[in-house]
Amino acid sequence: MAFGPPAMGYDRAITIFSPDGKLYQVEYAFEAVRRGWTTLGVRTKSAVVLAVEKRKLNPLLDVDSLEKIFVVDDHIGATFAGFASDGRVLIDIARILAIRHRLLYDEPIMIEYLAKLIADIKQAYTQHAGVRPFGVALILAGVDSKGTRLLMTEPGGQVTPYFAVAIGSGGQAASDYLEKNYNYELSLEDTILLSLNALASAIEGKLTPGNIEIGYITVEEKRFKKLSKEEIEKYMEKLS
Repeated sequence: MAFGPPAMGYDRAITIFSPDGKLYQVEYAFEAVRRGWTTLGVRTKSAVVLAVEKRKLNPLLDVDSLEKIFVVDDHIGATFAGFASDGRVLIDIARILAIRHRLLYDEPIMIEYLAKLIADIKQAYTQHAGVRPFGVALILAGVDSKGTRLLMTEPGGQVTPYFAVAIGSGGQAASDYLEKNYNYELSLEDTILLSLNALASAIEGKLTPGNIEIGYITVEEKRFKKLSKEEIEKYMEKLS
């Protein structure tokens, strides 16, 4: 089998750097994230909102049963873009880490600390032969003693805090909308509407309560919740 530019065989193992300093399998993992379903998070003074699209890839697929936003702990929610199988495994790991911390120290885990633990696992899979990187970017949203928090862990193991972030196939369009319309002082309702408008600007076809999923947490309640289809429909009636 011929290997042409740019890889030239440097993508055969995760432990091999290319001459320009890249790990091609990590680059491929980033590409898996870019091809994923549009996923975004918005953090404001009062709340953090996660919003994702759910694509009907098969006429017989039960989209209502698909889950893309997950409760990790009472005060933390998560979503992802990329390989769903990789995301599911990391969500399970995050839940175990969160409950273990709560049992050991009798307090909820700090969101940044949890993000770094997940990122450590991801980074370890970029430096061992015989494994591949996780092809998923995980977004963690929640409220802790530092206030509202929104962090993303990348396939390479990097942790980055955000006020707003969008990833997946429509990530660039959603990011452009958020950059133009973001305001840190927004209320919960306005944060949800901003997220819906950003999602609408990024995905193909009409936005409906059946093809999106929304989760949120507020500073007052400190409990991550997911909106029902009826609640999403009420918000969509208010869209500009």
